[in-house]
Amino acid sequence: MLSRLSIRNIPSQVKVIASCGVQTTATVSNVPRVKRPIHPPPVRLGFIPDEWFKFFYPKTGVSGPYVFLATLTTYLVSKEWYVLEHEFCNGLSILSLILFVEYKYGAKIGEYLDKEIDKVEDEYNQSKNAAIQNAQDIIDDINKEKWRTEGQLMIFDIRKQNVFIQLEAIYRERLANVYSEVKKRLDYHAQINTIERRIAQKHMVQWITNSVLKAITPEQEKANLLQCIKELEDLSAKA
Repeated sequence: MLSRLSIRNIPSQVKVIASCGVQTTATVSNVPRVKRPIHPPPVRLGFIPDEWFKFFYPKTGVSGPYVFLATLTTYLVSKEWYVLEHEFCNGLSILSLILFVEYKYGAKIGEYLDKEIDKVEDEYNQSKNAAIQNAQDIIDDINKEKWRTEGQLMIFDIRKQNVFIQLEAIYRERLANVYSEVKKRLDYHAQINTIERRIAQKHMVQWITNSVLKAITPEQEKANLLQCIKELEDLSAKA
């Protein structure tokens, strides 16, 4: 677990910082975002990255990295580039303590650090999810307002249709009023013409009757009366 704090992480951290700097300064970039690895890369001997060993495999085989490490250490010590002084013994003692602590409490320390990292990540995720939910709520409100606007347009159309229906009803009502008024006037004139014809017919009959009565002389009246009596006698004789 303590290998996470070893120097092998320095190049990767430098790469992450550099990539973040490039991403923040670049306006347009097709480079994918760098993701933080969940688990550290594998190591050997507690602190040497595994990819360093794999670098030697195609050229030297499996034993190449160990031979290179041994020869390099021998060369540094023999040439006294690395002097084995009293600090070397202190380093060995400190290294033994570190290895003991890592062996004894490394798992617990790693779990504790993982929990702390998870807490920080959860806080960031909560803030991110809250921002996403807020944006989604805004989008939902905008869509709802759009839906309401479309409903208002439908209401406007319905109101226009209601106005047209009211205008049509008023138009037909006025047509009915005109029809009834014209019919009343026509009926009035028809009644006047009928009354005038009746009056004229009555006066004509009365005038003809008066004219006929005036044209009959007393002799004609007496002759007609005698003719009537004679016809009555003949009828009574036949009966």
